[in-house]
Amino acid sequence: MDRMNANYEVLSDESGRPIKAWTVGVPFEDEAKKQLRNLRGLPFIHKWVAVMPDVHRGYGATVGSVVPTVGAVVPAAVGVDIGCGMIAVRTTLRADQLPDSLRGVRSAIEAAVPHGRTDNGGRNDRGAWKDSPVTHTSAWARLAEGYAQIVAKHPRIGRGPELAHLGTLGTGNHFIELCVDESDGVWLMLHSGSRGVGNRIGSHFIELAKEDMQRFFIHLPDADLAYLPEGTEHFHDYVFAVSWAQDFAAMNRELMLHSAVEALKASGELPPFELSESAVNCHHNYISREHHFGKNCFVTRKGAVRAREGDMGIIPGSMGARSYIVRGKGNADAFHSCSHGAGRVMSREAAKKRFTLEDHAKATEGVECRKDVDVIDETPAAYKPIDAVMAAQADLVEVVHTLKQVVCVKG
Repeated sequence: MDRMNANYEVLSDESGRPIKAWTVGVPFEDEAKKQLRNLRGLPFIHKWVAVMPDVHRGYGATVGSVVPTVGAVVPAAVGVDIGCGMIAVRTTLRADQLPDSLRGVRSAIEAAVPHGRTDNGGRNDRGAWKDSPVTHTSAWARLAEGYAQIVAKHPRIGRGPELAHLGTLGTGNHFIELCVDESDGVWLMLHSGSRGVGNRIGSHFIELAKEDMQRFFIHLPDADLAYLPEGTEHFHDYVFAVSWAQDFAAMNRELMLHSAVEALKASGELPPFELSESAVNCHHNYISREHHFGKNCFVTRKGAVRAREGDMGIIPGSMGARSYIVRGKGNADAFHSCSHGAGRVMSREAAKKRFTLEDHAKATEGVECRKDVDVIDETPAAYKPIDAVMAAQADLVEVVHTLKQVVCVKG
């Protein structure tokens, strides 16, 4: 039986834990509800599953879900973009100091940070370093020992780039933006994760979990809900690998931010500037050990940001919409979480079929960005209205800054 709370919808029946969904006033597709109902039936769910207003159907598990568990983890509930998240920093620049044409600013960022994917990810891939900068190789040295431990036990994870992807953007909904806030301050903001190595880690352990389910004769309503019981070797290896990938992702964002800042300073397009606030750097696809409702548990956030009281977070809109720097309110029912963005309202294929280049150009008017056919699937109308998403989670976060992008770099 479903019912409404003052701030969220409760989906419940006798077959599993409740689902508390901060979806009042936003689309909540039936396929996502089906995925969540399968998930909440797992025996190790702690209390309930929390759902954020950007919720939509995902590969394996629902995007916009917060899954607390005791005694097991579900690799697909994290997904393959482990550690994906945001970083943003305010500069001393003012909006009136930006040039009339921002093409040069966009070009400077694109030249400094590898982005996209070509040559099927091979040696001529424009989205990877051919020769990593010294800063990046030094950063990799802090990650190399943990990676070696992972690959020693799981060699398949080592079959692909890692250092060559450190400090690179990737494709899809990942981006680097220059934004202007409510008081005309200029921000640099970007979205990326653990790149190819995180994908290999996620894919590998999702398959191992499925194999373990078959070996243990465990039958699930959805094979993608395969889990790793605590105490098993695969559980230990996965938790270690996820933690490592999260560190890689956070460092990846820091390096890109540094590269973009240095490129802008050297571009000749902007007056001298500095960074005026500490960067906000937050994951939204990850696992965390936390304590909720009297128990230590693993909290898996797939498309959700931790929002404990005072936590700073970033909630981006789409290419043509506002984004938000927020402060968490520490809502216990949501396991101290909030959304990670606007959330898709239609699939990439559906967006490509529905929208034209003219639609996309109009929706991104005033933003220096790609306006070609290969980014139609990222056009603003493919996402939920960010205003409605923010209204639905007013009891989860407070808005500290409102940003509007003026430059957007996509892979």
